[in-house]
Amino acid sequence: MKFPTLFVAAAMAATVVPSFAQTVKIDGSSTVFPVTEAVAEEFQKAKKGAVKVTVGISGTGGGFKKFCRNETDVSNASRPILAKEMEDCRAAGIEYIELPVAFDALTVVVNPKNTFLKSITVDELKKIWEPSAQGKVSRWNQVNPAWPDQAISLFGPGADSGTFDYFTEAVVGKAKSSRGDYTASEDDNVLVTGVSRDAGALGYFGYAYYIENKDKLRPVPIVGKEGGPGVEPSMETVLKGTYQPLSRPIFIYVNAKALARPEVKEFVDYYMTNASKLAREVKYVPLPDSAYKVALEHVAKGKKGTVFGGVAEVGVTVEELLRREAKL
Repeated sequence: MKFPTLFVAAAMAATVVPSFAQTVKIDGSSTVFPVTEAVAEEFQKAKKGAVKVTVGISGTGGGFKKFCRNETDVSNASRPILAKEMEDCRAAGIEYIELPVAFDALTVVVNPKNTFLKSITVDELKKIWEPSAQGKVSRWNQVNPAWPDQAISLFGPGADSGTFDYFTEAVVGKAKSSRGDYTASEDDNVLVTGVSRDAGALGYFGYAYYIENKDKLRPVPIVGKEGGPGVEPSMETVLKGTYQPLSRPIFIYVNAKALARPEVKEFVDYYMTNASKLAREVKYVPLPDSAYKVALEHVAKGKKGTVFGGVAEVGVTVEELLRREAKL
């Protein structure tokens, strides 16, 4: 008498299993996470449960470690792949397709109670964040005597973060060169909370996290190395190329072999087809439509590699990125 019940249960299980059999695994940058998560949600809805997409936030560096161990299909990256990561992937036989997703305005923020910091220069940021500042530069007036004698509390990404790599390259002059006595996290929400609760705090992270929390943070206009007035991060200043040196492209890297699986290919195609709309929704700067068309062509033709030289390159504009991608 129990056989029919067991048979029905087995049949039901057989219909459920395929919905979890196809999985796209993604990890990496917390900066790129809002875009990829938005794409993943829409894609899963479109597939009506037939494909599961998982998105982690172990940081760009942490993501590449998993990617080069063949543990993920796609890696979110807030900077280009570095030489050491390229070598790790090569040694493991992992080939990849580099796809720019959008542009980000890496944003320096303070607590809204800070009313004295009208702008900050790259040199002043360097005085705060360079390794020699550790244990020495702990008050605002030590950076600029016009600022108050008030303690500075610092919040920033951890060493596995591509944002950390890019910021240190742009500000200090060498990637990963930073003081270590600050509150570090790969989760940007932790940094947002820290700055929002401390009147003397300063932190940095991707633009989307500022926009999401703009009621409890204040962005600091950046005075570039050429001088002039401070420039606030925005879609307009990124497109104009005036928000420098903290404007940067963000990427996904796709395992070339994984593209042979229909669910991965469909996800990547969906990503590039909808990236412009969804990047704008999460407050990043979309690339021109032509850039996504080129990306789709690269996927279709299996164009592998990177248009960067294995470094956290600073100052690449939208136009320069498009020129390089077109020549890949």
